[in-house]
Amino acid sequence: MYTVGIKEFPILEFDEDKDAFIRPTKIITALDNISEVCVLCFFSDAIEKILKEFPYKTVSYLKSEGITCPVYELNYKGTNIGLIQACVGAPMAAGQIEELTALGYNKFIACGCCGVLQKEIAVGHLIIPTSAVRDEGTSYHYIKPSREIIANADVVKIIEEVLTEKQLPYIKAKTWTTDAMYRETVSKINLRRKEGCVTVEMEASAYMAVAEYNKVAFGQLLYSGDTLAGTEWDSRDYAKRNDIREYVLRITLDIGLRMKQCAASGGHP
Repeated sequence: MYTVGIKEFPILEFDEDKDAFIRPTKIITALDNISEVCVLCFFSDAIEKILKEFPYKTVSYLKSEGITCPVYELNYKGTNIGLIQACVGAPMAAGQIEELTALGYNKFIACGCCGVLQKEIAVGHLIIPTSAVRDEGTSYHYIKPSREIIANADVVKIIEEVLTEKQLPYIKAKTWTTDAMYRETVSKINLRRKEGCVTVEMEASAYMAVAEYNKVAFGQLLYSGDTLAGTEWDSRDYAKRNDIREYVLRITLDIGLRMKQCAASGGHP
């Protein structure tokens, strides 16, 4: 029987008990004959284009209050890969990984956009998160408190291999995961920059923590969007760059395909 001691801050009261009143495996039935790999994409416009190009079927739905996300099995270049619209924010990110794992997926690759803390990083530049500062709350319910969490090295390697083969420039970087996009103050930005953060987003550390907890593989590909590196926020009109978003999804699908090929050949993940 595990007991949790009272800490000064509740977020530090980590419980090692693996059981919980609600676990997704208790309420979700695993699907037969689905791919072990699932792509989580934040770009609805890019998903729509991909679905017009490749055969697919809807195998399930993930539902939250006011939100319904179809789970697609996409026949991508002759191989089935799961595809779902990712939801913004650490709690929803964690919930999706949990429920997709219960459905039967065990390898995940997410693609999204991020803010950058360095002026020289152009819009659209590809970034692989290798670690994340845990400035969100969700991850503290899955793994012990720590300042940072490290990304899955095997998946990072696969992402690098695919980008290198495509001769695409990229950087590997520490990211800052925050719950509060409207509380990214100058002092916080300077602090994160000093500890080596290059990007800021709202899901990475939660994704990594839930994947570690469930013993599934996870990796992420980001592209540089807005910047917090100047005296004022600059959106750089990143949300209007649909060409970049579609391109990043296609790259991510190729990474998912490689993850499946590696698993089939006995490699990692």
